Amino acid sequence: MAKQIDSRIPEGPIAEKWTNYKAHQRLVNPKNKLKLDVIVVGTGLAGASAAASLGEMGFNVLNFCIQDSPRRAHSIAAQGGINAAKNYQNDGDSVYRLFYDTVKGGDYRAREANVYRLAEVSNNIIDQCVAQGVPFAREYGGMLANRSFGGAQVSRTFYAKGQTGQQLLLGAYSALMRQVHEKTVELYTRYEMQDIVMVDGRARGIIAKNIVTGKLERFAAHAVVLATGGYGNTYFLSTNAMGCNCSAAIAAYRKGAYFANPAFVQIHPTCIPVHGDKQSKLTLMSESLRNDGRIWVPKKLEDAKALQAGTKKGSDIPEEDRDYYLERRYPAFGNLVPRDVASRAAKERCDKGFGVNNTGLAVFLDFSESIERLGIDVVRQRYGNLFDMYEEITDVNPGELANEINGVKYYNPMMIYPAIHYTMGGIWVDYELMTSITGLFAIGECNFSDHGANRLGASALMQGLADGYFVLPYTIQNYLADQSIWPRISTDLPEFEEAEKAVQAEIDRLMNIKGKRSVDSIHKELGHVMWEYVGMGRTAEGLKTGLEKIKKIRKEFETNLFIPGSKEGLNTELDKAIHLRDFITMGELVAYDALSRNESCGGHFREEYQTEEGEAKRDDENFFYVGCWEYQGSDEKAPELIKEPLHYEAIKVQTRNYKN
Repeated sequence: MAKQIDSRIPEGPIAEKWTNYKAHQRLVNPKNKLKLDVIVVGTGLAGASAAASLGEMGFNVLNFCIQDSPRRAHSIAAQGGINAAKNYQNDGDSVYRLFYDTVKGGDYRAREANVYRLAEVSNNIIDQCVAQGVPFAREYGGMLANRSFGGAQVSRTFYAKGQTGQQLLLGAYSALMRQVHEKTVELYTRYEMQDIVMVDGRARGIIAKNIVTGKLERFAAHAVVLATGGYGNTYFLSTNAMGCNCSAAIAAYRKGAYFANPAFVQIHPTCIPVHGDKQSKLTLMSESLRNDGRIWVPKKLEDAKALQAGTKKGSDIPEEDRDYYLERRYPAFGNLVPRDVASRAAKERCDKGFGVNNTGLAVFLDFSESIERLGIDVVRQRYGNLFDMYEEITDVNPGELANEINGVKYYNPMMIYPAIHYTMGGIWVDYELMTSITGLFAIGECNFSDHGANRLGASALMQGLADGYFVLPYTIQNYLADQSIWPRISTDLPEFEEAEKAVQAEIDRLMNIKGKRSVDSIHKELGHVMWEYVGMGRTAEGLKTGLEKIKKIRKEFETNLFIPGSKEGLNTELDKAIHLRDFITMGELVAYDALSRNESCGGHFREEYQTEEGEAKRDDENFFYVGCWEYQGSDEKAPELIKEPLHYEAIKVQTRNYKN
């Protein structure tokens, strides 16, 4: 008999589920909280907000961070935004509408109940962050200034001056450091989790590596929370995201936690194009640029060829010879179609030969019309930091007047191209954010649930903060209410001894390969295979080729890896080698899931399953489930698929229309 998965979704109408849950949840009394320890791994938005909240509640929190101070491992350059259903503009937003856009605009393979809860707590997040001093811009009227983001027809995306993700983190970080000062949170910086320790079938601790000394250390607790982000760096992303890795999640997966929906990865349309073969992708720009920048390629093939050869610039091509292809294909949304739709449309134009840089892999994002209409000062106020960053990287200033043709002024356009960005799959969790391992929780981008539907952007920040501030503090109590009667456990137990020995043996094995290739050279090769065969447009044949190639990369890694230095002390190459071992397993997971899902939807596009117009063609009859993958005891063995059927009550599943 096939395994049954219990997602523990409360009964009742969708708008009442969370209220009912909270009304009947078990509580831990204040005195008992003092007896309970919780490990939180990660200090991004999810980890910092969860550690701060649990510390404020009175639990003893051990918080682990791979850097020298709490921060995100992900790109800090992106301007980003965060969604909430505040409806300041009276343009028709509501909790239901945010839920509807997220689940229906998404991959349709997420739970209704979890997504509704995310929309429900979104408004609290804005209030929480403003109270922490996050500088969300205010217009003259005193309203918070927000914009529309891809896939939504309302202005619900809030921006902080500069980089939103960083500003939100500073808010969470200040809450965290207050609790560190109060001694409810103990912060372990420059530590990385290597394994989860199971005692009597429950997660009761971790083995962590002190990155500076190289020593392995043991930590015990009553519950473990993973807040370690996504797996996008499998694709070998830019230097800004080099810290991102999936090793903690893969450690949980090897211990029996299901990995859910790994195929759903989000492609971001506004990245700086690849330059030579030096890097798979560079800095992430902000999608908000699509509010005022217009995306185009030349109408004539000869113009595209001249641009590729460098004999023409974008500003040399007059208005009538430009193809604003998103506005042409999707009149109702134009530039504001969802990220995956915008990305595939850019790829389609470049594949047809209309790409605009020397590689032929770029399209223009042009602010000429907005600068003329609003003035350069207004446009710079909105995007100045991004313009500066673009100029820093490319030596082109997008706010500079470059040409005038027939009385029309043309400014330097930016060049963009899609890149992998955000991962929607992750460790499977139930409604309480607990994984299939008792006592192990996963939050933020590390889990699959709430953001299983996010391809609209600005939901990642919302998900991390929602889980950490407003969901986990309630749900973890349901589990810990039993645990307060148990005494603290000793790290001298045989289970800790065994786990530490296994981690040490694996480090010794990696150090002893003594081959000829650096970690980065093998990781770049993996990234290339992922982009070519497991990337934006997938085919059954390509995925099978990709899997074969990944197996060869694993063999190369196992036999020809070279790690300089020693296992003692600081050795970043060793840490990267551990990450790469797990990225190889992760790459296979993405490919297996994409191969098993014979349909296109959201962040998963199989080229065999598309409409005549090139849109995603879903199969709700056969694939309306969360795909949960179970580890089979070895990285060499294919994982097993377990399906969690989805039941929708609130919305009718139908193909989304962006044309009218």
